[in-house]
Amino acid sequence: MNYQDLLKKVSEFSIQFFLEHPLDHLYYHNLNHTLKILEAVNRINSHYDLDQQKHFIVCASVWFHDTGILVGGLEDHELKSAEIAGEFLSALGVDREDIGEIRGCILATKLPQTPVTLVEKIVCDADLFNFGTHEFIEINRQVRRELESLSNVRMTGQEWRAKSIALLEKHHYHTEYCKTLLDAIKNENLKKLKHKQEEKVLQTHPANLAISGSIKKTSDKILGSKKVTNHHLRGVETMFQNSSSNHQALSVMGDNKAFIMISVNSIIISVAIGLIIGVGKLALNPRLIAPTVLLLSVNILTIIYSVLATRPRVLGGTFTREDVHSKKVNLLFFGSFYKMPLKEFEYGMRQMMDDSEFLYGTLIKDIYWQGRVLGRKFKLLRISYDIFMYGTAISVLAYLVTALI
Repeated sequence: MNYQDLLKKVSEFSIQFFLEHPLDHLYYHNLNHTLKILEAVNRINSHYDLDQQKHFIVCASVWFHDTGILVGGLEDHELKSAEIAGEFLSALGVDREDIGEIRGCILATKLPQTPVTLVEKIVCDADLFNFGTHEFIEINRQVRRELESLSNVRMTGQEWRAKSIALLEKHHYHTEYCKTLLDAIKNENLKKLKHKQEEKVLQTHPANLAISGSIKKTSDKILGSKKVTNHHLRGVETMFQNSSSNHQALSVMGDNKAFIMISVNSIIISVAIGLIIGVGKLALNPRLIAPTVLLLSVNILTIIYSVLATRPRVLGGTFTREDVHSKKVNLLFFGSFYKMPLKEFEYGMRQMMDDSEFLYGTLIKDIYWQGRVLGRKFKLLRISYDIFMYGTAISVLAYLVTALI
C-alpha cells in the first residue's frame, strides 16, 4: 500500500474540509493548530524512527482529529472526527486495521487522554505539545477566547487560570521523548500561572493582602534586608543570564581576534622566510638584514602574545565536601570538577541548589572570574595588536630608509 500517496490525499481532504466549513470563533482549533501539531509529530517521529505505516497512522490521525469540531462543535468532537476519518479512509480502500488505529488515536486525545499504543501516545503528546513550550501562555489565551465565543459565557481571569492550573497539574506526557524535552518548561508555565493566581487573590482580598504585608514586614525585620519582590528576582535572574551571555560572546570575540593575528603574522613569517631561503636577497643586499629581523621579531612577539591570550588555564579539577560546605568551590566552572566522580559532583550541585546564598554566591563568583579571565585575555590582545601595529610601521620605515640610503 502506498502510504505516502494516501497521506497526500488525507491532507488535501482535511485542508479542503477546513476551508469548506469556516467558523469565525475557532481561534485555536483551526487549520493552523493542525499544522502546528504536525510539526510536533515530525519531531517526535524522527526520534522514534517510525516506519511508513505507523507514520501514516499518526499523521492521518492529526489531520482528522479536529474536523469534528467544524460540524458538531467542541463537545465530544473526537467521536465525530473519528467517524469522518473512518468514512473517508474506507472510501480510499485503507485497511480496516489501519483505520481502527487511526480512530483509536483520535479518540485517545479526548481529555483526560487515555493512550495505550505508541502511536496513540505520540498523537496525544503532539496535541498538547504546547504545554511544554514558551508559546503556552499565548495559546492558552486563544483557547479561552474560543471557548467564551462558542459558549457565550464569560469567565474571569481567576476562573480561567484555575481551570488551566488544574489541567496542567493533571496532565502528563506519555512518551519518554516529550517527558525529557517538555516537562521542565511545562512546570515553569504551571508556576507562572500559580504565581499570577496568588497575586490576583491577594489583590482581590484585602484581608489576605494585610496578612501578607505583615508577613513581609516581619521577614524584612528578621532578615534585615530590603523588600524583595518577584519582579526583582526575575530582574536578578535576567542580569545573571545577560552577564554570562555577554562574557561568553566577548570571549569568542577575543579568540577570533587572536586567531586573526596568529594567521596574519604566520603568513608574513612564511613569506619572509621563503624569500630569504629561496631568493637569497639578504645575501645580495646585507642592508636588508636589520629591517627583516625587526619585522620577523615583531611577527613572533605578536604571535606569542596572541597565543598567551587564548592559552587555556585549567585548575585541578577536584574539590572536597568541606569545600562545598564552606561554599568555596565554583561548581559552575568545569575546571573545578572535571576530575570528580558524578556522585560527588551531583552532591555538590544539590547542596548549592538547596542553598540560595550558596547558589547566588557561586553565580557572582562565576561572573567575577569570567571577568578576570576576559580582562587578562584582552590585555594580552591589546599588547599583541600594539606590537603588530607599531612594529609593522617601524619595520616598513626601516625598509624605506634602507632603500633610500
